[in-house]
Parts: sequence; structure tokens; C-alpha cells
Amino acid sequence: MGITPLKQASASNWQRTLWIIFFAQMMTAVGFSSINPFLPLYVKDLGSSTNLSIELLAGLVYSAQAFTMMFAAPIWGTIADRYGRKLMVERSMFGGAIILLLMAFVSSAEQLILLRAIQGVITGTVAASSALVASIAPRKRMGFAMGLLQVGLNSGVALGPVICGVVADAFGYSSSFYVTSALLLIAGVIIGIGVHEEFTPKEALREQGNKVAEKWRRILLMPGVGMTYSVRFMAQLGRMMVIPILSLFALELLPDAEGVNTFTGLVIGAGAATMTLSGIYLGRLGDQIGHRRVLIACFILAGLLYLPQSLVTQGWQLLVLYALVGIGSGGIVPLVSALLANYTPAGEEGAVYGLDNSIQSGARSLSPLLGSAVALWFGLRSTFIATALVFFLGAVLAIWRLPQQPVDQDIQSEI
Repeated sequence: MGITPLKQASASNWQRTLWIIFFAQMMTAVGFSSINPFLPLYVKDLGSSTNLSIELLAGLVYSAQAFTMMFAAPIWGTIADRYGRKLMVERSMFGGAIILLLMAFVSSAEQLILLRAIQGVITGTVAASSALVASIAPRKRMGFAMGLLQVGLNSGVALGPVICGVVADAFGYSSSFYVTSALLLIAGVIIGIGVHEEFTPKEALREQGNKVAEKWRRILLMPGVGMTYSVRFMAQLGRMMVIPILSLFALELLPDAEGVNTFTGLVIGAGAATMTLSGIYLGRLGDQIGHRRVLIACFILAGLLYLPQSLVTQGWQLLVLYALVGIGSGGIVPLVSALLANYTPAGEEGAVYGLDNSIQSGARSLSPLLGSAVALWFGLRSTFIATALVFFLGAVLAIWRLPQQPVDQDIQSEI
């Protein structure tokens, strides 16, 4: 009872499915990360058709996608629990391929922002992949599974900005969208061919009908889930606050502004590379000594490493410190995902991670505006201090209200 046929059927091959999803996740991450760091500069290059400020448009290009995803993600997650998680992964990848290709042909920043808003409705590859992995991995190996998924994500994030930073400097920003679209298309094909899902929804889900709001409410009231979402919000808020100002801060540090795209890509890629190295280790460590304990340490370490970034005077200093941040923050994403899997019953992974993606999207819609506001009022360097405070607050919340993992055998079912 409590385990879907998908889980039973995948007992012998869940690792094979995990590695396929890992590879597809890495490809989509290369694509998305190839455009995200350079969006403010692409906005500046496109210009405004309505005479809005470039600073406002640069914030909106991030917030628009996150804002619409905040509302769409939990709906897609609920649909996944009814019709299958693989279907949602393919939807996000194929739909994203089309939207990202269209972005290469926009003629104004406003058109780009509109497509970014549509992207938020259609995509959501990370949440869809997380739900699929959570539905097939044993609970006792959830930290490892989510850590490996995070390794795929961070490997792509490490490679994407470096490769496409050079491409953008050489061939223009539009070329990055061609690359992203092609990678999403290929990843969708890999999932379609390589992943076999024998999906049957739980009987309780059939009986719920259209009572979606009640289902979300029940999940949010489960012990530990609400606070885990709060911790996720703080982590995502902190991670994204410096992204909108990173390329602008690099302009202050570099003697030659012509290589700012390449340098920004290197900085973000270095942070993602260290996150890749630490993510799977910290996820596995959480399986052994407790996800909550390791998560708290990660929050504190990340906060401590953001503080000195406000004092750097040369590019290499920012590069080194940003890379070190990845060691601490690398464990946060898989550990929170593992806690959600352990705090919730099997069969509702789509709704759980759909809500999770909604929480993250809410943070991502707020963080660029918050980071830009802090930079405008107090200077670019103050954004790093504010980011450190956000991570410290996340640690306080985890220590104060995050419960120990439950021992409920229905939830902690092993395969």
C-alpha cells in the first residue's frame, strides 16, 4: 500500500532510469545556463520599444518567467500525478525548445520579456525531472538520487556559460538561443526513448477528482513540509540575488570590458563546477548522518563565503570566492529535495515538486528585483552582504523549525 506500480516496476532498473534523466538534465542545464547570465546584456542590446529603463527591463526579463512559473508549476505537478511524470518532462523540454528558438528572433526587450513569461508557463524541467526521480528512487537512497540529479544540473550550468559566453562574444547573443533550443529538443528525445514509465495513479488520487486546492493544502500541512518550502524559498532567493548584477559588477573589476561575457560565464561556471563536485557527496552524506544536519551546515558556509565577495578588487578574487560558495550551496538543492521526499507519502511526487517549483519560482521572481533594488540603493557590493544575510536566515529557520526526518514506514518505504 502507498507505493505506485511505477515504483514496484522500477525496483530493478531505477538506477538506469536515474542516469538517463541525469544526462538529459545536464543537456537542458547547458542550454538554459547559456542564456541566463547574459540576459541583461541582451536586453541592453535589443533596446526598448516603450522607452522603459534598461534596468527595469533587465529585472523583468528574469521575474516574468519566474512569476508565471510560480502559478503554472503546481498545476503541472498535479497533472503529473494523474497522467504520468514522464509526460511532464517531455512537455517541458519540447515546449521549451520552441519558445527558446523564438527568442532568437525578437526585436525588442519587451518581446523577449513576453516570451520569457510564456516560457514560465510551459517549461519547468527541473521540477518535472525531480518528481520523476522521486517516484522511482528508494527513500533510503533519495539523497544520492537527488544529489546525482543536482550534479547533472550543475555540470550543465558550469559548461553552459563558459561555452556560450565565448559564442556570444564571437557571434552575438542570438546564437545562444539556437544552441539552447537544440539541446532541449535532444534531451526530450532521450527521455522519450530511454525512459519507460508504467504509470498508474494511486486510488486516492482518482477519488480526489478536481479537489486540487485541498490536495495542496494537505501537503502543506504535513509535518515539516511547510518549513522545508520556506527554507527552499530562502535558498533560491539568496542564490539568484547576485545574478542580475554580476555582469555589471564584472565591468567594474575588469580592465577590458570586451571580455565581460566570457568572464561572467567563467564565474558562474566555476560556482556551478564546485556545486557539482559537492552536490552528490553532500547528498550521500545526508543519507548517512541526516539531511537536516548537513543542510544547516551548507547554509552557514554559503553565507560566510558570500560576505568577502563584497570586498574584492580584482576579477580573480571574485572568481575564486564564487567558486568556493559552490562548495557550501551545492548540497542545499538535493538535501531540500530529499527532505521533501521523506516528509511526504509516495504517489504525490508531482504535486509535491510542483509546489516546490512554485516556491522556487516565487523566489526567483522576487530576487532579481530585490538584488537590483539593494544595488541601486546601497551599491553593487552591498548585494553580496544582503545575500549572505539571506543564507544566515535560512540556517536560523532550519535550526528553529525544521523537524528531524520521520520514521513512518509508509513514507520511508525501501525497495
